[in-house]
Amino acid sequence: MLTKEETVTAIEVMGEIFPNATTSLTKTDPFHFMLSVILSAQATDKSVNLVTPALFSRYKTPLELANASRAEVEDYIKTIGLYRNKARFLIKCSQELVANFNGEVPQTKKELMSLSGVGRKTANVVLAECFGIPAFAVDTHVSRVAKRLGMVPKTSDVLEIEKILMEKIPQDMWIKAHHRMIFFGRYQCMARNPKCETCPLLEICPEGQSRV
Repeated sequence: MLTKEETVTAIEVMGEIFPNATTSLTKTDPFHFMLSVILSAQATDKSVNLVTPALFSRYKTPLELANASRAEVEDYIKTIGLYRNKARFLIKCSQELVANFNGEVPQTKKELMSLSGVGRKTANVVLAECFGIPAFAVDTHVSRVAKRLGMVPKTSDVLEIEKILMEKIPQDMWIKAHHRMIFFGRYQCMARNPKCETCPLLEICPEGQSRV
């Protein structure tokens, strides 16, 4: 297992490789950005960015989307996986925003997770990206990189990974560490065919060493 210092050093190395790592979703206002994160579940950010301009132009406010028909919303997002369920989530989430939060996106994890379609990862992303509130969202890339490099035990679940990384990494690094780990997992330490031969962290990665 990597120590706190070794974990931070690994994150800094990732930052040298990917100095501009940030969200791949188009940044908009908190309401529309939250919808983008909901849509991105089991879909690529690129596919989400292709459909959101027309969707957001049609539904500019939570109230407008709250009153939308599911069929119409589905038509805007039908190229995205699980679009029927996601259309239902978008409408229900908007209705809850209007009913419970005066149409404003809340700024606490508990309140965000009370919204339809918003799980822990989505809530953390919204807090970090929209409000600059330190949070550590764990997706498949973060999970894979953390386990491969020994930042967390191989058996760790998402909640355990989040807790361990938040303990090992200083709070003021959480948001950028999240982005760096995603980019590292997306472009260097991929699930299949990771680029172990050119990895600057190979010396601390037993799994990588076994591949080369």
